[in-house]
Amino acid sequence: MGSISPSPPLHIAIVGAGIGGLALAIGLLRQGVPYTLYEAAGAYSAVGAGVGLGPNALAAMDAIDARFRALYNQISTGNVTPGKDHVMMDAMLLEDGFGEKRGWKPAPYGAPCYDRTSAHRVDLLNVMTSLIPISTVKFNKRVKTVDQKAEGGAKVTITFEDGEVVEASAVIGCDGAKGATRQMVLGEKYPDQVRATYSGKYVYRSIVPMEDAVKILGKDALGDEIAGDAKMFIGKGANVTTFPISKGTQCNMVAFKLDDKPWTYPEWTQPVTREEMVNDFEELGVDKRLIKMLDWAKPLRWSIHHHLTTPVYYNGLICLLGDSAHATTPHQAAGAGQCLEDALILSRLLGLVSAPDRDQLEAAFKVYDEIRRPRAQKVVQTSKQAGLVYTLSAPGIGDDLDAIVKDLNHRFLWIWEHDLMADVDRAEKEFKALTRKEPETMNMKRVSASVVEKTALTA
Repeated sequence: MGSISPSPPLHIAIVGAGIGGLALAIGLLRQGVPYTLYEAAGAYSAVGAGVGLGPNALAAMDAIDARFRALYNQISTGNVTPGKDHVMMDAMLLEDGFGEKRGWKPAPYGAPCYDRTSAHRVDLLNVMTSLIPISTVKFNKRVKTVDQKAEGGAKVTITFEDGEVVEASAVIGCDGAKGATRQMVLGEKYPDQVRATYSGKYVYRSIVPMEDAVKILGKDALGDEIAGDAKMFIGKGANVTTFPISKGTQCNMVAFKLDDKPWTYPEWTQPVTREEMVNDFEELGVDKRLIKMLDWAKPLRWSIHHHLTTPVYYNGLICLLGDSAHATTPHQAAGAGQCLEDALILSRLLGLVSAPDRDQLEAAFKVYDEIRRPRAQKVVQTSKQAGLVYTLSAPGIGDDLDAIVKDLNHRFLWIWEHDLMADVDRAEKEFKALTRKEPETMNMKRVSASVVEKTALTA
């Protein structure tokens, strides 16, 4: 009598080790789900600028792994001025004098639920990688193809450009807006939705030593150091944001320029001369102090692309997460937070999958798509609208400064106050309904999660 070969264990392949991929790895580890993280680069990223996180992002950190939030608190930076803990930014004007010549004073916007917090992206990534066993990560692995069987069990074959071939139960694409997995999910049914579209803005980035930023920017009309608190400088044709990072030792600056022409450069970054960079803002009458801050910027235009619409986040056993699903402009400081929300919901759902069963995995992806896609796509769309507000070109608002501040004090609440644990509860209920999963099985899975985590951490 022939023996029955045991089914291979559930194993998830994560493609991409950015914020989304790392957060998912932390979540899967916590839920006891085996995974391998494949990164195209030769090491974790060592570059980046400032990252802002709202209360929803911090709540997602907590729910993914409480250690994640605790470690982040050690490297995050808030506003310097007393009493501005709940201020997201002060609205100021780009023009010469920052609006003081016409009596404008810094106008704060935020909410009681919001705690100002930001960090250098590299510091955030260091926190995240500290929670992930290096044995679960493979570098120099750029995906070439992903093949999944049309029927039968859960099995995906991944071929890398170096020739290696591996198998997994499912693939989670966290490889960014230009990554290969978006084509694999959307290419057949929605080919016109694969490529991200140019948002009509490009940016220059700089990180300035705080002591230099303080000297350059000086004090505002209220007597507070401009560089010490988060600021949004608004104006026709451009906007500039500055905020402290690295425990207040550096000032992060992002200078946005409206562009009414299509992006025709082959790459998403375009080298220009320093004169061209400066002229982008001098021609608009931007205060010379902000132009001086560009001394620390590389003369490189970073085009901002986004996915205004994405019809579905999964195809069979391939699922998208983070920028590969919903790349967004940074005007609501919500992109990283949406990656963390994705990772929370998907890791909890995959934690309920009891075996490498295609029906269970597709049920998990279906529930994830139904919960996350409407919210994430709304973030993309409203972020575009926020960019128009900052450049005094939003329909119905224009250059009405009082209306702009009123808009900014309400615009972010639906993002910040969202009940993520209600999403988690909904996800679990809908997954159970689709799979008729017995509660006892799920409880056993949860009990074993801590054992799996301890084993992985000692690997």
